[in-house]
Amino acid sequence: MGSGIATASLQAGMNVILKEINQKFLDAGMQRIQKNLESRVKKGKLSEQSLREMMSRLTPVLTYDRATFQRADIVIEAVIEVVKLKQQIFKDLEEVCRSDCILSTNTSTIDITVIAEKMRQPARIIGAHFFSPAHVMPLLEIVRSDLTPPDITRDLISYGSKIKKTPVVVGNCTGFAVNRVFFPYTMAAMLLSDAGVDAFRVDDVIQKQFGMPIGPFRLTDLVGGDISQHVGANFIQSFPERTYGHQEGQIAILNQKKWLGEKTGRGFYRYDKGDKKRTKAVKDMAAIGPVMEESRRAAQTRLGVPQLMGVSDRDIIEMIFFPVVNEACRALAEGIVDKSRDMDIATVMSMGFPPYRGGLVHWADSECGASYIAARLQTFAQMFPQQSGFFVPCEYLLHCAYKGVPLAQGQGFYSPPVAKL
Repeated sequence: MGSGIATASLQAGMNVILKEINQKFLDAGMQRIQKNLESRVKKGKLSEQSLREMMSRLTPVLTYDRATFQRADIVIEAVIEVVKLKQQIFKDLEEVCRSDCILSTNTSTIDITVIAEKMRQPARIIGAHFFSPAHVMPLLEIVRSDLTPPDITRDLISYGSKIKKTPVVVGNCTGFAVNRVFFPYTMAAMLLSDAGVDAFRVDDVIQKQFGMPIGPFRLTDLVGGDISQHVGANFIQSFPERTYGHQEGQIAILNQKKWLGEKTGRGFYRYDKGDKKRTKAVKDMAAIGPVMEESRRAAQTRLGVPQLMGVSDRDIIEMIFFPVVNEACRALAEGIVDKSRDMDIATVMSMGFPPYRGGLVHWADSECGASYIAARLQTFAQMFPQQSGFFVPCEYLLHCAYKGVPLAQGQGFYSPPVAKL
């Protein structure tokens, strides 16, 4: 991720400092940046001279040298999702960076105010959430907290535009807009698999019939099972009443086997080297079948997950995406995104939601409707009584269904209930 952000910044004509903790990691990061740029040379989009010029603007460092960091106008932290590590980094950055330097985090799920807890000036931090690969994916999710000054937000928007990203400003919460809204995407797939639906069929339906670039199981392999489990734990902790957290499920079993997805050559799929050094995902039921069966037995006996029969392709699409729409409604109600249009743009540019469907909320309104989605979610909640919280429609969705208005218009009249003291 850090290498991708550095690549995008170099391509925009900026000078870049790349900080790592040891020489091995620093060399690996430099090599990734070099390869990112070389791929553009091979495609005829960059000259060799331009590549050399860009690499000359890259400064690799292993320490927080004050003189070096005083030159920085913006710092983007892109380490693993460990709160204490991120907190220490921003504590260190405050000591070496100028007071007007933007301090941003690329965290994908962690509340940015938690990351800022050790800082003397927590209002300085802002979220700059890129999507992988960072130098390719077009969306930049800019996460502001209640403390974030408007000028910092504006400056980060300007940076995003300079590196040719589409910035979308969102509110602060676990997962922000995109990852929060899409956490049910993978969890619903795991629940369906634990209920007896073939995982490869789920991926095929979601990709070939609905139009996503890849299905949820293939996506988990791409992200990495270890990362998926770690990120999933953040959502389970923040939203325990509406998550499907099978602690001994498929991902946990695969992680125990060190089958972490593409990076280890095996996950839900097996990854073989194909033509032109491309990796090919192979459906290996002989290997993955026992994993699925072990997860299903545990889900049935410990979590009361029923075994489903006769599930249609439409059922699969709705059971995967309607919980996603439901979470989008919560984000709209809470003002995490200002407009449903921002949600539509973000879902297309980050998760690859089919552009021809117009984005998540537009699809929900134009092809389904609030009343139908709410009714189907209530049916799913009855089908899974012990996991009903995962499906129960939220107040915003029910309000739109009752009023007979599109979800995109709900922000205009919906007021979240106020707790009485």
